[in-house]
Amino acid sequence: MFIEQGIIKSNEFWKYILGSILIIAASTVGQIPLELAVAYKTLKTHHVPANTNEALQLLDSNISLFLMMLTFVFGFIGFALVVKYFHKQTLLSVTTSRSKVDFKRVFFSFGIWTLFTIASTLITFYFSPGSLVWNFKPIPFAILFIIATLLIPIQTSTEEYIFRGYLMQGFANLSKNKWFPLLMTSLIFGSMHILNPEVDKIGYWVLVYYIGTGLFLGVLTLMDEGLELSLGFHAANNLITALLVTSDWTALQTNSLYKDVSTPGGMWEIFIPVFVIYPIILVIFSKKYRWTNWKEKLTGKLRS
Repeated sequence: MFIEQGIIKSNEFWKYILGSILIIAASTVGQIPLELAVAYKTLKTHHVPANTNEALQLLDSNISLFLMMLTFVFGFIGFALVVKYFHKQTLLSVTTSRSKVDFKRVFFSFGIWTLFTIASTLITFYFSPGSLVWNFKPIPFAILFIIATLLIPIQTSTEEYIFRGYLMQGFANLSKNKWFPLLMTSLIFGSMHILNPEVDKIGYWVLVYYIGTGLFLGVLTLMDEGLELSLGFHAANNLITALLVTSDWTALQTNSLYKDVSTPGGMWEIFIPVFVIYPIILVIFSKKYRWTNWKEKLTGKLRS
């Protein structure tokens, strides 16, 4: 079983706390180029940004995206080193319970969520055409496509490995059950987004979406005994959105095809994905991969 692969006697919970600090330290090193670029622009424009979102707007959107994603490259390297040398585990053991990574699962999940994302964008354009304006500029979009395709999957994979892999197994070491790791990783994942500019525009209700998404990805991981489905889903969610739609009030502002000029705040944008679309996706996956014994896989006790 996937979550039990981290149940090793030497893997006491304090190691996950220290390991998390080391991963954060590696990510912080990766932030240095972004901080230096913002500092240079601040000195050049004599404008001190009031928040992170304003600081990123000092830079070209493709440059800011590249520098933001660079942080996750360092974070993933830190994570891989911690897993190998601190926990004495293989990367495969925090990826899947299968003998090798099932890339068919990754691509299937990526494809399913890509279709849903494109469909929802088309529906939005049909019912509210004034909310989306054509934003396509060939050269900036081409640069965006290269940066996003190469680096956004690293960003999303880093988050999945840390939350649904590393910390899921870490909390399992602490609790010896499955519901506690599922709950804790979802809450921490959601709270990590509390400084996003969406919170200022929509309010703390948006955390329902982030925590709900973390819970959904955790359920995928536990039911499917591996990260493959969550890796594909998360990559599609961030990559396709970055290429399709941008706005002035989201964390990722890109040279996408469309720009959302509507006023944020609709509760349906928060609750429909969590309480309607995610359950539909779970049904699709459960039928395809023949999931059974939901209660045991999501709440059962673990063998020491």
